[in-house]
Amino acid sequence: MACVLLALLGAWVVFGRPDGDEAALPSETNTPTRPVEPTTSATAPRSENPGRGGPRRILLPQIAVSAQVIPIAADGGSLTPPSNPRVVGWWSSGAQPGASIGSAVLTAHTVHTGGGAFDDLDKLRPGAIVTVISSTGRIRYVATSVTNYPKRSLAKHAAELFDQTTRGRLVLVTCEDWNGEVYLSNAVVIAEPVR
Repeated sequence: MACVLLALLGAWVVFGRPDGDEAALPSETNTPTRPVEPTTSATAPRSENPGRGGPRRILLPQIAVSAQVIPIAADGGSLTPPSNPRVVGWWSSGAQPGASIGSAVLTAHTVHTGGGAFDDLDKLRPGAIVTVISSTGRIRYVATSVTNYPKRSLAKHAAELFDQTTRGRLVLVTCEDWNGEVYLSNAVVIAEPVR
C-alpha cells in the first residue's frame, strides 16, 4: 500500500500506511511527490471556540459507516491515521467538531480490498447527513461537496480545505483511486453544520 501525501495548512502531511510502518514510504517512482519538510507548522492554532467536546464516533448512513473516532496529532509534519483502518482519526490540533470557527479534520485509511472506514467516502453525495457523536452530544452536518483531488493538486487547495479561520465545518479525507500499486488521489468531503 502507498502513503497518502496531503498538504495541510501549507505544510506537507504524510498519511501513513494502515500497518503503521511510517519508515517504509514508497519509492519516488511510486508516489507523485516526496514528502517535503514543512515550511510552516503542521499544527495550526486551535479553533477559538472549542465546540462541544472531542469526537467519539462518526455516522455516515448514506454509505453505511459507523466508526469510532480517536484524536491524532501531527508529528514532524506527519499525520498518521489510526493503524486500525476501521477507526477514524481526528486532527486534535485543528477545530473540534461543533466549533463555530475552523475546519474539524477527520481522516481514515482506505483499504483497496475492503474494510476501511472511509472506503466509500467518494460515494457520499452532497446533501448526505453526517453525524459526529462527541463527549457531550450529537453534532449534525450536511455534506456540501465531495471532491477527488489528484495527489499533486491537493497541495494547491490545502489552505482553503484545512482553513482554521473559516466558519465551523467538517472536512473528511481519505485515499482514493487505487491503481494496483498506489492511491492516485484523495477524496475530500466538506460538510456544514445543520443550523
